[in-house]
Amino acid sequence: MQLTEKHRPTLDGALEAIRTRAYWSPHPEHPKAYGETGAEDGKAAFDALLNRRFDLDQPGTDDWTGAEVSPYGIELGVQYPHPDLDVLLPAMRAGMAAWRAAGPETRALVCIEILARIGARTHEFAHAVMHTSGQAFMMAFQAGGPHAQDRGLEAVAYAYQEQTRTPSGSAAWSKPQGKREPLELAKTFTPAGRGIALLIGCNTFPTWNGYPGLFASLATGNPVLVKPHPRAVLPLALTVKVAREVLAAAGFDPNLVALAAERPGEGIAKTLAVRPEIKIIDYTGSSAFGDWLEANARQAQVYTEKAGVNTVVIDSTDDYKGMLANLSFSLSLYSGQMCTTPQNLLIPRDGITTDAGKKTFDEVVGDLAGAVGGLLGDDARANALLGALVNPDVKSRLEAASGLGEVALPSREVANPEFPDAVVRTPVIVKLDGAKPDAEAVYLSECFGPVSFAVAVDSTADAVELLRRTIRDKGAMTVGAYTTSEEVERAVEDVCLDESAQLSLNLTGGVYVNQTAAFSDFHGSGGNPAANAALCDGAFVANRFRVVEVRRQA
Repeated sequence: MQLTEKHRPTLDGALEAIRTRAYWSPHPEHPKAYGETGAEDGKAAFDALLNRRFDLDQPGTDDWTGAEVSPYGIELGVQYPHPDLDVLLPAMRAGMAAWRAAGPETRALVCIEILARIGARTHEFAHAVMHTSGQAFMMAFQAGGPHAQDRGLEAVAYAYQEQTRTPSGSAAWSKPQGKREPLELAKTFTPAGRGIALLIGCNTFPTWNGYPGLFASLATGNPVLVKPHPRAVLPLALTVKVAREVLAAAGFDPNLVALAAERPGEGIAKTLAVRPEIKIIDYTGSSAFGDWLEANARQAQVYTEKAGVNTVVIDSTDDYKGMLANLSFSLSLYSGQMCTTPQNLLIPRDGITTDAGKKTFDEVVGDLAGAVGGLLGDDARANALLGALVNPDVKSRLEAASGLGEVALPSREVANPEFPDAVVRTPVIVKLDGAKPDAEAVYLSECFGPVSFAVAVDSTADAVELLRRTIRDKGAMTVGAYTTSEEVERAVEDVCLDESAQLSLNLTGGVYVNQTAAFSDFHGSGGNPAANAALCDGAFVANRFRVVEVRRQA
């Protein structure tokens, strides 16, 4: 495979992008960029996967398993190989020496070839993401396709950069000894992977959240065992299949990447996490299991993205209409089933100043409810934005929210004519009094899904202090603020710098607090309880390998 000529420019582009933080992407977002028949071919390829075995030809298969049901009501019927770990894990380690010897550049270019082949099948992957996560098609296409591929490539670039900080090959070392002959050694420095990496996939964003860890580990010399969420196996199984094909074509052991699909209720992640062969773990999901991994998988480097309470401070604005439009979209996108969706809106109880005049707390909340209602008033547009609820737990939380306080915006059911069994609901907004102790227990707990709390606080200063306490105690993947005051802006910024949270200020256009761009924006910070790592920075990749030195007498 002539990978250098084909992919070195892409690697260089990614390295330049993470240096400048400018917009850059080699993966087109528009469906028409994939050929005149791309959409039809992708749908046909997806349909061909259903109701059959997904054979990976990996060692140690002792059974077949699979029970995925699309949030849109379709039984996928795909059966995946179930692993005998005592056979599969040694087979994965067997190819590690040759993969290490290939060096950082070759590993990076092989990873980019994997991403390129995935990119060519973006339409197929989009349907797989849609029917396992409940994302609407366009979101599944973009977030599950080019945006996920961008995040994977970003990890490859950081991995290459960190591995090449130390010179590779032979380095001459000579120490003068005065009148005596100098001391001379020949030294080599080799980046060496830690061992098998375990990727524990999530239900909502199987590729977007999965690709950074997968490619960071693979590019740094580690085999990767992919353990998908039981309800979202197909997108990562496709990824594993492509990776195995590319590795084999490039002359490497395809078992460097393998799949661990589990039987219903098996809990294979907990078993794998403490096996001595597992040296790296990437996990996205609940705080409970993330905390367990951090406490118990002591033999591994553990990277977690867990839960947080995302907060927006609303102090003032010079674009009231733009603020409402931006917030309403942020609350509605994918039914709020994003780790970056705002949950708490902190608003002074005596109101805010705007370009449309003074607005009381009730007016702000009422106008926001109206903006969400207007955005989602047409069922076709609502379906395109909301997607479907990913699991029954989200539906239960949504239904319970109306009993937590005064409902400013009730949720409504939206019919999906293409998928009548899909569970589609609009967001609910609940008013809470931030001064009441019983309300605090509500808004300081994560309520994942289309539920937001408009919290009345005594002042903007109180909102800023509540923001600080929320990030410190509960964590936050995102923070937003609206203000025309430089003093308030500095206060919010200081909180986010002190508590290590990513901040978006005064967003009123087409960029939203719950969206981040690879190569430029950091997803999470790794510095508050919501996540112990950021996607993606040097720290995310640097501890996946160690530099091993060999000294020889010259």
